[in-house]
Amino acid sequence: MAPTLLTFGDSLSFHGPDGPYPADDERLWPNLAAAAIGGRTELFAGQGWTSRDAFWALAGDPRIWALLPTADVLVLGVGSMDTLPSPLPTYLREGLRYLRPDALRRFVRARYLAAQPWLARVTRGRPVALPPALTVHYLDRILGSIRALRPDLPAVGVLPPVHRAASYGLVHTGRLSAVPAIRAWGARAGVPLLDLADLTGEHVLSGRGNPDGMHWGWEGHARVGAALADLVAPLVARKTDEHHVG
Repeated sequence: MAPTLLTFGDSLSFHGPDGPYPADDERLWPNLAAAAIGGRTELFAGQGWTSRDAFWALAGDPRIWALLPTADVLVLGVGSMDTLPSPLPTYLREGLRYLRPDALRRFVRARYLAAQPWLARVTRGRPVALPPALTVHYLDRILGSIRALRPDLPAVGVLPPVHRAASYGLVHTGRLSAVPAIRAWGARAGVPLLDLADLTGEHVLSGRGNPDGMHWGWEGHARVGAALADLVAPLVARKTDEHHVG
């Protein structure tokens, strides 16, 4: 049976060089990784998702529960958006979409987006969308919740990439404290990590990615997909061997 990668992601998992793509587009890194090991990806992701959003999805989406019994690898592709500057508290920023009438919502949102780069520079990237301690907390809750049901399920995670996004004033100071926190969590939890900055940094910083300065072109997806395949292939093979022995 083809292995299944149960993948939690953010917009980096479904945005290409010119915007978002359907989750089953074969050029996206989750699908490239799965195809390389003869499997498939079940992707749960959203624009701007933090590790907290991924936990909420796990808690509330019955489609994920249905996949848990047959998943072969858990891919925690979240944590990157946690590091971005968030000049407004999350509940206010995300609450803008609920403003009415529509004209007021559009006006306020446009003003906030115009101010965001300046605010990110003035505050030096603080606060971030989710502090490192909470990133680790929610990654651990996802892993613990799933392993309570599937203690044998191997998992992999990611370290945040870099960006050159004008929409955030080219500021990314939050990554500096997030990387060691996630790295330490991965070591404690036994979760190997893909370093997305190492894989895509030159691609993004040289301007070969998406013009927004944050998301990747197909070259970046290919690099991440190949690296993920190399990481999960032995995990899938070991799981298959253990099943046969059992």
